[in-house]
Amino acid sequence: MSVFKKVIYELGINEDIVQLVEDTSRESANQMMKMNGYIDLLIPRGGAGLIQAVVKNSTVPVIETGVGNCHVFVDESANIENAVNIIVNAKAQRPGVCNAAETLLVHKNIAERYLPLAVNALREQSVEIRGDEKVKAIIGDVVDASEEDWATEYLDKILAVRVVENIDEAIEHIIKYSTGHSECIVSEDYTNTQRFLQEIDSAAVYVNASTRFTDGNEFGFGAEIGISTQKLHARGPMGLREITTSKYVIYGNGQIRK
Repeated sequence: MSVFKKVIYELGINEDIVQLVEDTSRESANQMMKMNGYIDLLIPRGGAGLIQAVVKNSTVPVIETGVGNCHVFVDESANIENAVNIIVNAKAQRPGVCNAAETLLVHKNIAERYLPLAVNALREQSVEIRGDEKVKAIIGDVVDASEEDWATEYLDKILAVRVVENIDEAIEHIIKYSTGHSECIVSEDYTNTQRFLQEIDSAAVYVNASTRFTDGNEFGFGAEIGISTQKLHARGPMGLREITTSKYVIYGNGQIRK
């Protein structure tokens, strides 16, 4: 904040146009939520509890950011090496952030070849696997996945894994449990990738690239203000010009975030 104020002052502008609220108490936050006429917009940055408190209690317009139950779907035509690298990066590179993957969906026709490789690589990163019955039949020693697991944003080294019959079941699962943040398909099938891009209604939808790229700085905005999961105002990673409704479509060929 001191850097902002210094630069603004050097430009001959009143430095008080940028201010820092140092009182971070709940009472201060509640007061800000009701300051219609003084505050145009609130963008809560924090955990799910803070975000929901602002959404439910604010009379000032709010951009809801951050909650990310993100999915990676490995299609039957996937490049297996890319698919392993992508899920390890999306889950383990920084698990405590909103663009980390929380659920892995695997087409049944590739599951027996892919899952042992992926699970071994994930376990090397100390990731706990919670799988359905079909995953257990292939891997064996995994924790049983519950209905709650499919809906959970772990923000931890835990991954829910499910084997699906086809892309229809994968899309159905994502539509049911997604928070509208970031989803990825790993596939070499053009028809399936285009269908996934069209039918998955999340802020950022990827083909063959890690969900970890959903970030304002990575998208070239210079900074991260937030990642919106709503359609009113900005949607997706936000820069100052992004006060429009948008959906980001990202094509890759195996990219992971360093």
